[in-house]
Amino acid sequence: MTTPPLAPDDDRASRYYDGFSPTYEHGREAGYHKLIDELETELVLPLARGRRCLELGCGTGLILRRVAEVASHAEGVDISEGMLEEARRRGLRVQRASVLELPYEANTFDLTYSFKVLAHVPEIARALREAARVTKPGGAMVLEFYNPLSLRFLAKRLAGPQAVGEGGRESDISTRWDTPWHVRSMVPPRCRLVALNGVRVFTPFAAVHRVPMLGSVIAAAERRALRSALSVFGGFLVATIEKDAV
Repeated sequence: MTTPPLAPDDDRASRYYDGFSPTYEHGREAGYHKLIDELETELVLPLARGRRCLELGCGTGLILRRVAEVASHAEGVDISEGMLEEARRRGLRVQRASVLELPYEANTFDLTYSFKVLAHVPEIARALREAARVTKPGGAMVLEFYNPLSLRFLAKRLAGPQAVGEGGRESDISTRWDTPWHVRSMVPPRCRLVALNGVRVFTPFAAVHRVPMLGSVIAAAERRALRSALSVFGGFLVATIEKDAV
């Protein structure tokens, strides 16, 4: 199948992540990034076991590799060839594609999930419709959004755009922030929100996880907050959405 040309926003994001890909995994094996990956994976794995799964924006495959261990079938798409190269080295089934135009028939996957991607998609409604389209009736979507009601949002505003990859900056791509009530309003037709969990409730900035003892205390607090009433203040809002069975 021939990959369709990328839209201007996707092309810009592709170049951004291609530049980011050589250093993307630096430091992700411990501390803050490891914790975030673990919490996000915890929300996905129970729904992935024995199912056909698709990751939107799989990057280098850090989460996809864990899903592939329990799923009956797991694959991913990403717009960055640089990111996909590492995913392929891990032996994962991936291809280059946009979340706005997924190369799959309708009702293909039991679970469609995405982290760190939808916040950088200006055409968010179209992306959500595509996610719902490829998900089977009765299946689920686990989709992450960036939350303005969070310490992460405040820290980003105070720090300003940071350097990323080889000569890039965070401001090089579009970033959207959606409140919990806005996330609820964006649920695609014939789908319903069944859970909204918050990741990174207490962490003001990533470096605190490198402070002896303090990092462990905050990590424990983040784990407890994942499914608590404090979820609405998570820097990352993870919506679990079910598609109607009929």
